[in-house]
Amino acid sequence: MLAAGALFAIMILTLVDVSGRKLLSSSVPGSLELTELLLVVVIFAGLPLVALAGEHVVFDSFDAWLPRGVKRVQQALIELLCAGALGALAWLIWTKGSQMVEYGDVTAQLRLPLGIFVHVMSVLIGLAACAHLLLVWRPVAHHHVGVDDGAPGAA
Repeated sequence: MLAAGALFAIMILTLVDVSGRKLLSSSVPGSLELTELLLVVVIFAGLPLVALAGEHVVFDSFDAWLPRGVKRVQQALIELLCAGALGALAWLIWTKGSQMVEYGDVTAQLRLPLGIFVHVMSVLIGLAACAHLLLVWRPVAHHHVGVDDGAPGAA
């Protein structure tokens, strides 16, 4: 809902901004900044959803030759690696956001506080890390051929 709401807000903002420029010769003040910040929300709110659905790009060229058990172990290790990397990234970005709050960093035109948006990014990356941890125990079978997730009809 967060990603959808932000995307809808970008659409409305663009409509109002372009219409204002064409019809009234006046654009929405700070529309570029708002669009950029909303785009951050769209991208990072989608990240946990993509992770949970197993929709990341995967390299599976050799999977056809690997035994089922090896594929399962490989999948679990990759999910753990992704979770660890995203968890570390979330922590680093949270630290940067805290620094930005401390320094009082704001956008150039609208003077919106940037640290809050960076903290939101960090939380959403942390949720993506949690999604990868969930996939260690219950992989997404439709993207991981030969990995049995225990569900009926799973590959």
